[in-house]
Amino acid sequence: MPSQPIKIAPSILSADFAQMGNEIRAIDAAGADYIHIDVMDGHFVPNLTFGPPVIKALRPHTTKPFDVHLMIDSPERSLEAYAEAGADILTVHVEACRHLDRTLQAIRDLGCRAGVSMNPATPPDSLAYVLDRLDVILVMSVNPGFGGQAFLDGQLAKLRRIASLIDDRPIQLEVDGGITPETAGRVATAGASVLVAGNAIFRSGDYADAIARLRTAADSAS
Repeated sequence: MPSQPIKIAPSILSADFAQMGNEIRAIDAAGADYIHIDVMDGHFVPNLTFGPPVIKALRPHTTKPFDVHLMIDSPERSLEAYAEAGADILTVHVEACRHLDRTLQAIRDLGCRAGVSMNPATPPDSLAYVLDRLDVILVMSVNPGFGGQAFLDGQLAKLRRIASLIDDRPIQLEVDGGITPETAGRVATAGASVLVAGNAIFRSGDYADAIARLRTAADSAS
């Protein structure tokens, strides 16, 4: 897998919901590359978060790409609504899609980059036959549904395996869960090029410093 510049994607799941517009503008100014938006439906994961109207309301606050992670059942039913709301990247779960290849093609047909995510127990080879449909692969390094969980060390081997599957394809390898300056270097060494971080940024008190620390840790390792 060719080396890619490290990108930092703050997860607004950890932001102040009462100040979302201000929070989006703040992480944009602080150096965020993407804005990571975790969509949860209370079925696929035990939590509820953002729907298309919220994403549409946030879209005018930044020109940075909206990296929308759909942790929902039957995501193919909602793709058009999230694309119209302003998503740039739409990531679905391999576990939630009955027809994954068709869903990924539908995402691209909507003009979005197509991503697929997998839970910690899902084997990486499940992606082998859709690699040419993908722009992003998102590895969950915690069990999805809640922020603030500790990093699962077993996902490092998965990152390395997926990096080998990607080979020279122009696919970004993203990781989400427990990302801190202490784990950023480890996931970058394993092949990740996009780091999603919530609490490490939004609980820091200085968003620019927190983003810079993550980027420095990852760059120095990769």
